[in-house]
Amino acid sequence: MDVAALKKLAYEKMISNLDDMLKNYRQLLDLVRKEKDLLITSNIDQLNDNNNAKEQVIIKIKALDAVRMTYAAELAHLVGADTAQPRLLEIAQKIGGAEAEKLRTMHAALEMVIKRLSEINKTNVVYAESALQTVNSALENFKDTLLGQPKTYQQKGKYKQGSDTSGHLVTRKA
Repeated sequence: MDVAALKKLAYEKMISNLDDMLKNYRQLLDLVRKEKDLLITSNIDQLNDNNNAKEQVIIKIKALDAVRMTYAAELAHLVGADTAQPRLLEIAQKIGGAEAEKLRTMHAALEMVIKRLSEINKTNVVYAESALQTVNSALENFKDTLLGQPKTYQQKGKYKQGSDTSGHLVTRKA
């Protein structure tokens, strides 16, 4: 095989891998959006199912990313880019033409999806922390009730009966 055929094959493997990664990141984005709704509605069973699905997608993404690194190093070697830390934009710059534009588009799409994932995940953290605080407060109240220490108003003070001088600023004793 000549160098041009090797470049074409490496490029096609790279694009296929990036396409798979983008699909999985979009699937993860859908799951994170769904998680937000489930956190708001406090549907624990569906939230657990959603978290399991998220874990599966994350495992796929990690595997695809490992393969992407291999493909990127291979393509970087063939186009004369940095093979130790291969970057899509650098590879695109070295390739040029329509192939470079496709790599830039894929890079931008991945960046946009990952940024959106990060934003939604930050709001989900706020919802999850709020839910945990509510649960912890409820558990503390339940524990106090079981221990006989309710945190409601109780009659702790006694009304003290005053002497005949109560209500008078000056006494008549002289």
